[in-house]
Amino acid sequence: MKILVINGPNLNMLGTREPGIYGNETYENLMDTAEGAAYAVGAEIEFFQSNHEGDLVDRIQQAYFDGTDGIVINPGAYTHTSIAILDALKAVAIPAVEVHISDVSKREDFRQISYVRQACIATVMGHGIQGYGEAVKLLKDHLEEQGE
Repeated sequence: MKILVINGPNLNMLGTREPGIYGNETYENLMDTAEGAAYAVGAEIEFFQSNHEGDLVDRIQQAYFDGTDGIVINPGAYTHTSIAILDALKAVAIPAVEVHISDVSKREDFRQISYVRQACIATVMGHGIQGYGEAVKLLKDHLEEQGE
């Protein structure tokens, strides 16, 4: 099983960026958490982070051709604005889990809209970087149920 973890804008700034909201864990800690979860379920894992919407769309499309079985995606602020990312996820039809470190349902009004959620099998939010481990497990369970 091959899982791709895609992170959008400002996720590379974890540990520095608004620690009151996102905590003190770094992007490296996030990758370690997801790697540990992938190892526990016998999955291969790859990471991609970009602050640019088109790069995220390109990587989602590339996943279709490189044998990716599942996507864990935190589009950052693009969650609330990007129909392009939604369309890319729909186009590739690879099972995806949306992740947010904070509980966006308890934040600003504009964060209540998630375009990508429409193309995802589940959403994990408000569990910090541990949410990435939960997303990996959700994908594993979903792929086993689908016989993939």
